[in-house]
Amino acid sequence: MIRWLRLINFKSFENQLFEFRPLTLLSGLNSTGKSSILQSLLLLRQSYKQELLEEIGLTLNGDLVRIGNAQDAFYENAKEDYIQLEITYQDDNKSTKGIWRFNYELEKKETDLLDLDFASSTKPGDDIYTSNIFMDKTFHYLQAERIGPRLVNEMSYDKVVRLRELGTQGEYAGHFLYVFGREPIPISNLAHPQAKSMDLIDQVEGWMREISPGTRININSNPDIDLMNLQYSYGDSNPYRSTNVGFGISYTLPIIVAVLSSEPGTLILVENPEAHLHPKGQAKMGELLALAASCNIQVVLETHSDHVLNGIRLAVHSGKIHPNSVQLHYLQRRENRGLTVTEVVSPIIDRNGRIDKWPDGFFDEWDKSLDGLLEPAGE
Repeated sequence: MIRWLRLINFKSFENQLFEFRPLTLLSGLNSTGKSSILQSLLLLRQSYKQELLEEIGLTLNGDLVRIGNAQDAFYENAKEDYIQLEITYQDDNKSTKGIWRFNYELEKKETDLLDLDFASSTKPGDDIYTSNIFMDKTFHYLQAERIGPRLVNEMSYDKVVRLRELGTQGEYAGHFLYVFGREPIPISNLAHPQAKSMDLIDQVEGWMREISPGTRININSNPDIDLMNLQYSYGDSNPYRSTNVGFGISYTLPIIVAVLSSEPGTLILVENPEAHLHPKGQAKMGELLALAASCNIQVVLETHSDHVLNGIRLAVHSGKIHPNSVQLHYLQRRENRGLTVTEVVSPIIDRNGRIDKWPDGFFDEWDKSLDGLLEPAGE
């Protein structure tokens, strides 16, 4: 499990240390650096999978993330010509630290490959390379722009059957359910109490009903052309095309599948889990992610939703997750001697689900709007 992440000269961060826990929530105004935190992890995995990290360096553009060129990745006010990523990983009371330093050369600012400084970096074969950030089948990343309703979806033997991946946009969630839907979920504590069985497909339907009551999933496949489609029905209704049931179902499905299919020790990165969900659904999503984190699945999520946060707070309040297993980070921008810098505030949540401090902009827009509404209306 990742415990600490330090970013040096990476994008908006000159030198910033982040603490990670089983559930880490990143929030803040737009363009404050939340996505950069996830991107640093994705870059390491992306380069490792392309067999570049151990021998050459950091590839900035690939299947998981596309940063651009070296200048896009480099902190513009850096005092030294390198980017350094550090991860401290803890497993079974054993702590392992990985350091990767990449050289930045002004004359190569348009390159999309940063050379690894071998003298200052963790060597190939180190224990850190067995962590979930690098290993297949213990990692899921679902980006903010997920696949919406489609008449047909792609199938992929390599991604789904061999690697047990859902795709960064959740594009293989249907195929994943088709292949593994009748396997029991690995962690019984994640079971929905009203699901018909412990099978993945039944458990997914159980949690989907928290968002859209009565939901049933129908999977139709055509392996000859590597295409399939998903339909949804409600109770005993006829099945409806996914294009006729709204974006919320399609955006939510891969998150629920990722959580329920994960083994203990899996790392799940999720951007905007609240997308296209109504407030109750957002709160239930927060509860499910908190429950997963209590079962030794590490969850890192970026969100703008106070309902997702409140779902996590309610999970703490009800004892479903210990407050020490939740880490909150709020990122904000401030001026410092003419420079705009990112500042990180880390509120603490207690056993009652209460938060010790609410910096300006930290899920406080409802209170500000309410204060405005309580003022007498103008003539």
